[in-house]
Amino acid sequence: MPPRWPRQPDRNDPDYRKLDDRMNFAMHVAIFAPINSGLWFFHNFKAATWEWLPWLTVGWIVVLLAHLIYISAIADYSQTPPKST
Repeated sequence: MPPRWPRQPDRNDPDYRKLDDRMNFAMHVAIFAPINSGLWFFHNFKAATWEWLPWLTVGWIVVLLAHLIYISAIADYSQTPPKST
């Protein structure tokens, strides 16, 4: 069940942005895990010679780590000032 938000969700709300970024990261990991494990399963099951598979796995892990570093250390979740018109 998704978390309940006590007010109308808005990307200008820093708490909502932080939660949204973390849920996006969780989805990224949830997509990576079955696709990557499935590819490795068939690679081993079929005794295939997929030279690109280790590069795909390492590349995707690097992207996941960059995503994690961004949401945990770089992203600024402070209150954004209103835009002037």
